[in-house]
Amino acid sequence: MLQPMGKAVLHVEGGCTSILIRKVMSIMDDMKRFTDFLKQQADVLVREWREDAFVSENAPFRDKVFQNGIEMYEIVIQILINEGEKEALKRLACQIVEERIEAGINIGEFVYNVNGGRSRIFKCLTVFEMSMEELQPIINRINECFDIFLYYAVSHYTELKNKMLEEKSVVIDTNHKDRLSILGQMTSSFVHEFRNPLTSIKGFIKLLKTEYPDLKYIDIIDSELEELNFRVSQFLMLSKKEIIGKEKQDFYMEQLINQVLNFLYPSFLNHNINVSKDLACNILFHGYYDEIRQVLINILFNAIEALHAKEKEKKIEILLQKISGGIVITVSNNEPIIEGEVIQTIFEPFFTTKDLGTGLGLFVCKQIIEKHEGTISIHSNENRTIFSIHLPYYEG
Repeated sequence: MLQPMGKAVLHVEGGCTSILIRKVMSIMDDMKRFTDFLKQQADVLVREWREDAFVSENAPFRDKVFQNGIEMYEIVIQILINEGEKEALKRLACQIVEERIEAGINIGEFVYNVNGGRSRIFKCLTVFEMSMEELQPIINRINECFDIFLYYAVSHYTELKNKMLEEKSVVIDTNHKDRLSILGQMTSSFVHEFRNPLTSIKGFIKLLKTEYPDLKYIDIIDSELEELNFRVSQFLMLSKKEIIGKEKQDFYMEQLINQVLNFLYPSFLNHNINVSKDLACNILFHGYYDEIRQVLINILFNAIEALHAKEKEKKIEILLQKISGGIVITVSNNEPIIEGEVIQTIFEPFFTTKDLGTGLGLFVCKQIIEKHEGTISIHSNENRTIFSIHLPYYEG
């Protein structure tokens, strides 16, 4: 019983192999017939493709686009009859992409034209009286050629574009560093020469206040000189690691905030701004007093300027609280919302939305807070804009 079954199985397997061979031979014959037709119709198909292709009139490689189309057509035919290598598709795809990047032309035109060529070749299949089953292997082969070609092209395009963006970022970063370096050198020289007469003036103001305590406007002059001194210190930060204080010191954070609010009180009054505060007491912080002071003044100045054009109630709120492992200072105001694009670059050097701004204030704030191993961030919605400062705090 087993032997006849074995022969029957062998006979069936042999029949399947024979059918498979005939099927493969049939596909090869159909493919040969189709590629012969493509060769005969090459001039007509390329001409029709050129008429439908999307190529800008002023494109630097306009003629090359059509030459590349003809080369692509020839490579596809060679691959369909197993006489071409897919590596040729990769080589041509990379070459075309490099030409288009050099010409500064979007890759969208290229993808459109490639698929236009694919459609032209598919239309040729309608003249063959074949069933869908017979056409499918040819369709699959054509799609494989074009899909591989587009894959290589888009991958190479992405690779080159990413490389260009990286190089551009390096140039931008280098330019920023160069500008900061030059500005640092200039401000260092300027500040030292400017501070000498400023120190003398402040000294004489103190003498005048002692000798003539009722002298009119003397307090205003002293206050203006203090603000000028603060502005000078801001520029000095660009050329030094420390601004005014040479060493870290212990100070109570709520006392510093109160001192800053007193310093800015005339500005709050002048702009009709209502200031409220909620400050935790007895937080003894170790850091550069004058630098933290400068950060708070910078942020509050920004809030004052932002509220300047607001007609309704103007409010600034300051909150100081102690959390696990640190302290948080938040400064909020009810200015209009700041858009996300601005927020993303607001701490970058030289970025400003003010007509006469330097774009250095918040950059300096970020530098100071990071030097204290802290972080500074901004959040804005329809109701409030909030600056949050997180600083490490260790109880002794």
